[in-house]
Amino acid sequence: MSATKMPAASSAYAYPLLIKQLLHTPMALAADQEIVYRDQFRYRYRDFHSRLARLANLLGGLGVRHGSTVAVMDWDSHRYLECYFAVPMMGATLLTVNVRLSPQQIAYCLNHAKADVLLVHRDFLPVIDQLRGELATIGHLVLIADGGDPMLPAGFAGEYEGLLAAADGAHEFPEFDENTRATSFYTTGTTGQPKAVAFSHRQIVLHTLGIGLNFAMPPAGQRFHWGDVYMPLTPMFHVHAWGFPFLATLLGVKQVYPGRYQADSLLRLIAKERVSFSHCVPAILQMVLDASESAATDLKGWKVVVGGSAMTVGLARRAAERGIETWCGYGMSETGPILTSAQVKPGLILDGEEHLSLRCKTGKPLPLVDLRVVDADMQDVPHDGKSVGEVVARAPWLTQAYGGDSAATEQLWRGGYLHTQDVGHIDAHGYVQITDRLKDVIKSGGEWVSSLDLESLISRHPAVAEVAVIGVPDTRWGERPLALIVPCPELKAAVNAETIQTHLLTFVAAGRLSKSAIPERVLFVEAIDKTSVGKIDKKLLRQKYGAGAPASA
Repeated sequence: MSATKMPAASSAYAYPLLIKQLLHTPMALAADQEIVYRDQFRYRYRDFHSRLARLANLLGGLGVRHGSTVAVMDWDSHRYLECYFAVPMMGATLLTVNVRLSPQQIAYCLNHAKADVLLVHRDFLPVIDQLRGELATIGHLVLIADGGDPMLPAGFAGEYEGLLAAADGAHEFPEFDENTRATSFYTTGTTGQPKAVAFSHRQIVLHTLGIGLNFAMPPAGQRFHWGDVYMPLTPMFHVHAWGFPFLATLLGVKQVYPGRYQADSLLRLIAKERVSFSHCVPAILQMVLDASESAATDLKGWKVVVGGSAMTVGLARRAAERGIETWCGYGMSETGPILTSAQVKPGLILDGEEHLSLRCKTGKPLPLVDLRVVDADMQDVPHDGKSVGEVVARAPWLTQAYGGDSAATEQLWRGGYLHTQDVGHIDAHGYVQITDRLKDVIKSGGEWVSSLDLESLISRHPAVAEVAVIGVPDTRWGERPLALIVPCPELKAAVNAETIQTHLLTFVAAGRLSKSAIPERVLFVEAIDKTSVGKIDKKLLRQKYGAGAPASA
């Protein structure tokens, strides 16, 4: 029997899943809600709506049309939020530029994406001045200047706020195919140039609905709802700040944008604006907790989704002691990004340590996510919490291709599932646990040693502020784990390699760890290298400490 097409009136509205549809609810229910940028700018959703029209007219005056690409280099701000909506609502592509890349990589991304217009914060003008002669496609530059600084560099069309004020406040955003490209950015790998990742309007809307449903599911605690005040702590240039600005706007909640991440200003904003929901990598949470102003700031009730790198139980405990509700989320640039969330399912009976450990898991799949852990033949491994394989996924918001790289695209999607290159397992309750990246697994004497498991166990020692574990060459075993530890300043004199090894032996006795996994080498360092988005940079750590490092310091 052939499928029967649903009948429809000739004038029926098909409702394409476009980003502009996310604005109906907030404008109907929350037009007077606030959007705040640091201590510099405060306005309401109804003003946001009119500013989107002005921005579209401003960009249209610079030649931006359907199919054009508008690039942005800014700190987290209300301006970035405006670009999240206005640019794709025009039918153009928003290119979010990773400002922490090298100048050469930034030039590559802008040229590869064929960016037509660049909006750039004054802080990044030295980079653009250095690259002016290399930018092949950019026709117009717009200055972003906090406080409306009137000093305009040569060759710029104008300053953002000034141009916005002069633009018409009415604009009719068109309708088009929901599969039109809305956003693009570049993800850095271990080799070669950054890869272009893109998402359509349909994918962004479905991701917004998926995370909205997921974070509405818990009866209390690990939720995102109308009463929250939202502040992102992952860069808006990176995977749409994990998609939460779109969800925050859809819900019509108060939004606070912090600009550049500085612990003192973040803490002031949390206190002043009563921020209750954020997301960040572990290093940012660590920075906030370590700040001198932290002790005097009431952080009770602050909910923080932690991702990008594994959150250790030690960090989760520190946060819990301050009244912060933390749990992990998981995804990658190519997955839009969120695939899982470690919210605690009702009915699970857990003691304090088990409760923290569950929150540090990779989590359960979001609605609409088909997530599997498979062996080399794409067969599912048992859901016993022990059997490991590669995590693969399907969801309606996963990127479909790397721009201009068909070979990498086919590798990403081989077998019809997106391959994360993460190794993990699934337990009987359906919770996923990533145990390592395929490239980071330590292969020692024929056994696999999880660097993430070791990091989590080491982090439980009270003298450990931060830890990273890498595999280093060993003539006898092939590889052995090396632990790099940033000690807590007040306990630095009380910890050494032997105390860490003794600490790990308690987990051996409890059956949590193999004795052969205990690192012989423990190195105490001032800081642990991070990537441009705040993840532990294990590639760089292997280069720095892979051979010839002292056993301890």
